[in-house]
Amino acid sequence: MADITMLILADHEWFREQFARLDDLQAQTPTDQAALARVWRPLADKLDVHAYIEEKIFYPQLLTRGSDDAEGETLDAIGDHNDIRDGVRDANAAEVGDEEWWAAVGRTREANDDHMGEEEREGLSDFRRSAPIGLREALGRQYSEFMAEHPTTEGLPIVDRDPQRYVEDIEAGGRSAPRERSAPPQDFSLRIGSLKGQ
Repeated sequence: MADITMLILADHEWFREQFARLDDLQAQTPTDQAALARVWRPLADKLDVHAYIEEKIFYPQLLTRGSDDAEGETLDAIGDHNDIRDGVRDANAAEVGDEEWWAAVGRTREANDDHMGEEEREGLSDFRRSAPIGLREALGRQYSEFMAEHPTTEGLPIVDRDPQRYVEDIEAGGRSAPRERSAPPQDFSLRIGSLKGQ
């Protein structure tokens, strides 16, 4: 079973491949709405679902176990996620293939590229050094299951978060992640207390 850091890295590679596919389409058929939508729709959904589950299970654990600047890394990541979500929303509000859509896709890509680079250098590296493999694999199982159950954003509250409040809620509450006001109650606890301190 892959640990969560490897699964996140695999998603990052997929994101890069999909944006490269959009580059190819832009060069060949920049106004072919059907072809663009076939690449964009799953990419947009996965960007949002990926950020959502990272905020539910990865960043709360990084805050607990990270050894470098876990709080700073988390604050930055949540801000990046907001920028990515904003870009996705802007692209989804525009007509696929028009100038406004391409501009929003470009903003989404730039925010995501910045986020992935920072996350790979900082948060993921820190977590691999500080979290036991059993925890990383348990999180990997949760991550895989969640991603398989949610190929789209349907039913998920995709909302921007205040980074400082996100960190404060986790540090104060000790649960997996703060809930959105509009979200139905869900239990994302790891239930792996036996790994604590390993």
